[in-house]
Amino acid sequence: MYNSTYSPSPERYSSSSRLYVRCGKSGVLLPKVSLGFWHNFGSVDPYERSRAITHYAFDHGITHFDFANNYGPEPGSAEETFGRLMDDDFKPFRDELFISTKAGYTMWQGPYGDWGSRKYLMSSLDQSLRRMHLDYVDLFYSHRFDPLTPVEETLQTLVDIVKQGKALYVGISNWPLEPLRFAETYLKEHDVPLLIYQGRLNMLDRKQIDDGILDFCADKGIGYIAFSPLAQGLLTDRYIDGIPADSRMAKEHFLTSDRRTPQLLDYLKQLQSEAKAENRSIAQHALAWILEQRGVTSVLVGASSVQQLKNNLEVVR
Repeated sequence: MYNSTYSPSPERYSSSSRLYVRCGKSGVLLPKVSLGFWHNFGSVDPYERSRAITHYAFDHGITHFDFANNYGPEPGSAEETFGRLMDDDFKPFRDELFISTKAGYTMWQGPYGDWGSRKYLMSSLDQSLRRMHLDYVDLFYSHRFDPLTPVEETLQTLVDIVKQGKALYVGISNWPLEPLRFAETYLKEHDVPLLIYQGRLNMLDRKQIDDGILDFCADKGIGYIAFSPLAQGLLTDRYIDGIPADSRMAKEHFLTSDRRTPQLLDYLKQLQSEAKAENRSIAQHALAWILEQRGVTSVLVGASSVQQLKNNLEVVR
């Protein structure tokens, strides 16, 4: 029985004309800033903090929450957190939410817990739906290109997932341009158009532009959503004066201290100057740069606090 005291802000769509962008040539509108659950929503993170961040996001018009099967840590636990949030707060608002998840990276041991086979993708999505307490997701991605599985097998699985009602749309993430070209044609010919491509894009990593992926998506009417927009925190004010003890770089896990080079510091100081001229932080400057690129629909941000999310959302206010 639903007993939540959560009541979303009645003003959450008041700035909709500025907040949402059409995703390619589809009928879907996505917020310019979407909430990613890669970090900060796993079993190692305080539930009430995750809950507060998610409430703030929805209260301010962020309707798109992005997952993958292995997000956590531990793998799967970000989806479990969302399943709890659905039960506690969001069940009455399911039709206002756009939920995406993915499969492609290692999720469980053995030959069927990785890559792009029909066996893995189908099993993974079923597990994700159980963890999130959902009947379907709005968007399901192939999380990476599998060079050993026939590409037709992976793509036909995406088609069948939609036709089985387990996802409304499909996406591609981290695929090279040539397989992406094939995927766009195959999916269109099988009446399940490719909705969106998800790729790494930021001011330090412009490979997706250089490789022609953004132009291809724009030309074909495919949406594009950028992840790692702040380069794991490098594109912020945080590391200009040192390495804070509580930072991701200090943990030497996803972001290592050898990335903090003299060249990077010079570039950050240049960005800081540009950002100040626009009354923005480096992070806001970096997010705005992505949203200005041709073909970009949305940018995925993570958040370890409500204040951090609030600061990032200023870019679309």
